[in-house]
Amino acid sequence: MTRILLIFGTRPEAVKMARLVHILQERPRANVVTCVTAQHRQMLDQVLDWFRITPDYDLGLMRPGQTLAGLTAQALEAITRVIEQAQPDIVLVQGDTTTAMAAGLAAFYLRIPVGHVEAGLRTHDIYNPFPEEVNRHLISVLASLHFAPTETARATLLAEGVNPASIHLTGNTVIDALQWTAAQPYQLDSDLPVGHPGEHLILVTGHRRESFGPAFEAICLALRQIIERNPDVRLIYPVHLNPNVQEPVYRILQGIERIHLIDPLPYPAFVHLMKRATLLITDSGGIQEEAPALGKPVLVMRSTTERPEAIEAGTARLVGTETQAIVSETERLLRDEDAYTAMAHAVSPFGDGHAAEHIADVLLTADVN
Repeated sequence: MTRILLIFGTRPEAVKMARLVHILQERPRANVVTCVTAQHRQMLDQVLDWFRITPDYDLGLMRPGQTLAGLTAQALEAITRVIEQAQPDIVLVQGDTTTAMAAGLAAFYLRIPVGHVEAGLRTHDIYNPFPEEVNRHLISVLASLHFAPTETARATLLAEGVNPASIHLTGNTVIDALQWTAAQPYQLDSDLPVGHPGEHLILVTGHRRESFGPAFEAICLALRQIIERNPDVRLIYPVHLNPNVQEPVYRILQGIERIHLIDPLPYPAFVHLMKRATLLITDSGGIQEEAPALGKPVLVMRSTTERPEAIEAGTARLVGTETQAIVSETERLLRDEDAYTAMAHAVSPFGDGHAAEHIADVLLTADVN
């Protein structure tokens, strides 16, 4: 038996770990232990409920006004205690969050091997995204197993001197979760305005820490202009719970006709809403992977991306946070049928939906000591 401790704390981490939890629980040689830090409480719980995951440890670390330093210190101490109690053979972390970095460091301090799901993503700008770019660098230094989602990620790790034998090309587990969820019957809330004939539906998400302040105001002004200039467009924006997001969004966009500001959606609702949307405007990393798998163009409100495969494949386009750039690129996709079709029909580069199976195979056969 291999005792595997999976640690995650945010909604995106939970989505990307969920199918891996299920697959490992089905393997007779795997002893699965799950721990959540609840770095995102409400949004995390939605995902746990949908995938029917009950954590063995729930640390409940989320606090109002929490600083990065405070969260990191709490997470490091609390996760260390969990590892000491659980006595795993390997600790598995996902992505680039503070939870993932702290879990990797705690395991390293206790000389427990670390497996890194979604390894090798880079923007090569330590402040963008912040603090995720540094987090994933640190995890790569600590990890014994690197599960690279794409050839680009694998090449990045090799260029950084990571042992080739420790790198495994798996695809991205987000596609596993997406395909499983999209195949489930699900009825969207009847209050969601998704069926207006003759209208284009734009789905928006935005929450990046590096955009807080003037850049986020510019984003909101762009969304307002898109609606004011295009009477056949309707916009749905599930607003992140962070006050730095909510304040400018509600100040600039509340009350405008055809802009619907709603609470964060449960994961299955969001997936099925993506299926209905014409296009997505986002600063999320995961959506750059998910939307192309559904044939939906993505405009990315960032100056850099750790998912260059989406840009190279033509499924996503960087538009930054300047108002006019967001407006013009959105209108181009709305009015230029050839431009829209080229993005919508491009092939997603993020895997075949079997990443969790590949990772489970490695975990149960690899020698990481």
